[in-house]
Amino acid sequence: MSFWLINCIALFALCVLFAGIIIPQILLIAFRKKLFDEPDERKIHTSLVPRLGGIAFTPVIFFSLFLVVGVNLALGHSAILSPDTGELCPVLFGLCAMLVLFVVGIADDLIGVRYRAKFVAQILCACMLIIGGIWFNNFHGIMGLGHVSPWFGFPFTVLLVVFIINAINLIDGIDGLASGLSAIASLVYGVIFFLMGEYLYTMLAFATLGVLLPFFYYNVFGDAEKHSKIFMGDTGSLTIGIVLSILSLRMNMTPSDQIIWNFNPIVAAFIPLFVPCCDVVRVYLHRVRNGKNPFLPDKNHIHHKLLSIGLTQRWAMISLISSTFFMVVFNILMSMVLNVNALIIIDVLMWGLANIWLARLSARRKAK
Repeated sequence: MSFWLINCIALFALCVLFAGIIIPQILLIAFRKKLFDEPDERKIHTSLVPRLGGIAFTPVIFFSLFLVVGVNLALGHSAILSPDTGELCPVLFGLCAMLVLFVVGIADDLIGVRYRAKFVAQILCACMLIIGGIWFNNFHGIMGLGHVSPWFGFPFTVLLVVFIINAINLIDGIDGLASGLSAIASLVYGVIFFLMGEYLYTMLAFATLGVLLPFFYYNVFGDAEKHSKIFMGDTGSLTIGIVLSILSLRMNMTPSDQIIWNFNPIVAAFIPLFVPCCDVVRVYLHRVRNGKNPFLPDKNHIHHKLLSIGLTQRWAMISLISSTFFMVVFNILMSMVLNVNALIIIDVLMWGLANIWLARLSARRKAK
């Protein structure tokens, strides 16, 4: 286990280092070429800020991952790619999917891409994961359901991947929120995969965490006036979304003999994504109910509600990240003793009551 711990720490450190070097260079190029995310009535920021931070994510993850694997092979440590570390094929298909969305994201950030074209690319990437062997194959007791056939699991996987990617994309509305929530999810997946001995997925999770932390610093603590602030853009949200799709779906595929501490795999797989996924469902239903296009942006997300009651961007971000961390710990622990259906009811009730409370506070503040 120490061999894998050293490799995971090394990979994480390399990603932090390289992302920390590349992001300032992206900032420099963005300001020289005037590549900005310009403010408008829908956006919260009021200064010119580059939105190309996500360009660093995929190259850094690829380079660091391949470097660590290459160094191990050069030193004769062939165990890095042995069957005991996990199947290589799903990871390779996942990396190909990352590359596709990386290119789509760059195009969207630079010249714009229609949402229909992005949906096609996301569906293609979901199909890549299925071909590689990553798909939704088990409900783990939800509504009494267990294993599902590929006839249901494959199309459901496509819907789920597209849903998760867009949930991460849509939650990226205030500084540090998308990167903070994604970092929490990556950490949770990385720790659990490590304890289960799924080391390739552990490395992917910690590589993702490694690129998110330097970006979080520049996104949250950077100063737009000093040209040190940056957004992740669609390049970042799309690629992080596909990585979290890979990790969550693989977590849900955990065989019963690999389960540690008797937790429910579907809880560990999807509770780290609870806030962005529930928020996108609520916003989608709200837009449909009000006769609006569900794919056009508005200011009705959970972070907008927190801002409307008087919280600053930073405190809204801290509140949601802290809530996610609490939800993860609570749900994983309670899944060992509670039925998964009861746990879902508790989570939905907490989410609904929180939104009702925020809506009332916001209405009172506007009435003053």
